[in-house]
Order: sequence, then C-alpha cells, then structure tokens
Amino acid sequence: MPKTIHTEYGTISIAEDVIATVAGLAAMDCYGLVGMASRKQVKDSLSELLGRDNPGRGVEVRISGEDVQVDLYIVVSYGVNIYEVAQNVRDKVRYVLNESIGIAVDRVNIFVQGVRVAAER
Repeated sequence: MPKTIHTEYGTISIAEDVIATVAGLAAMDCYGLVGMASRKQVKDSLSELLGRDNPGRGVEVRISGEDVQVDLYIVVSYGVNIYEVAQNVRDKVRYVLNESIGIAVDRVNIFVQGVRVAAER
C-alpha cells in the first residue's frame, strides 16, 4: 500500500518500494555497514540474474494508515561497535526519509544478520 501525502495542490502517492530503495541507499552510506541481508531471496536472486542492483535489498516497509515502519536487515563489519552502527543507521534512515520524501517514520527496526571480516589486501 503506498504512502499517500495530501497537499493543497493534490495528492502524492509513494510506493513502498521507493521508500525501501531510499532507506537502503541511506543505510549503505553508514560507516561499519558492509551489506544488507536479503529477506526476499527470490526477488533478489532474479535481480542478480538480470544484472540489476537492488538498493531496497534487506529493507521491509510497512504502512498502516499514517504509521510508517521500516525494518532493516544489515551485515556489519567485524570490530565495529554494533550498537553504534545500528543507531547511526537508524538515525540516517529516519533523517533521509524525512528530508528527501517528507515522510516521518514512526519506527526503524534494525536486525543485525551477520558480521563480515574484511579481507586482507
């Protein structure tokens, strides 16, 4: 169900996939985050086969009336403070969605799905 914003000039409907894409791109900007864990493996596998990147990977958006909830499934780098990374991701996603789309997010839930060790160079 899209998020609908009513203005004096008309109505704007924003699809959940758009919100998920913006949230995923905002999250990937955060220090300590190395990737997103897939929650919809069939859709993500199809995107990989077609050679497309899926910035909404690992992001689920739920809209219920005026409430917007975003779930992020992340993979962090080994050696970072996981709590701080999660807080940073939460704050960044909330800020970017508010500033770029005008959506006030009620909840941003972070699920750390893995830790990745950086390869030696």
